Amino acid sequence: MTVREDMTNGHSICHGGIIFTLADTAFALACNSGGHATVAASGSIDFLEAAHLGDQLTATARELWQRGRTGIYEVTVTDPRRGTVALFRGRSHRLKTHRTET
Repeated sequence: MTVREDMTNGHSICHGGIIFTLADTAFALACNSGGHATVAASGSIDFLEAAHLGDQLTATARELWQRGRTGIYEVTVTDPRRGTVALFRGRSHRLKTHRTET
């Protein structure tokens, strides 16, 4: 994701909510990649570096733990020039039904 001007806040840095949304989207894709209908039960983020206009942010998700219907995922948001910008951790909950393709 390229940080655009409309994504910046009053301090001229990327709004935290935008970075959270990027990480949450990667989390959702990872949780649902196994064919189970899965939703978020919780999510938190630590902002480590400010992201600026023009930065190229990448969110990479990985499953840390999965038992029954609960999973723990970690998402790292990075920029090639700044390194790790944010760390997100989410807890997932699998629904009783399988995901359907539309």
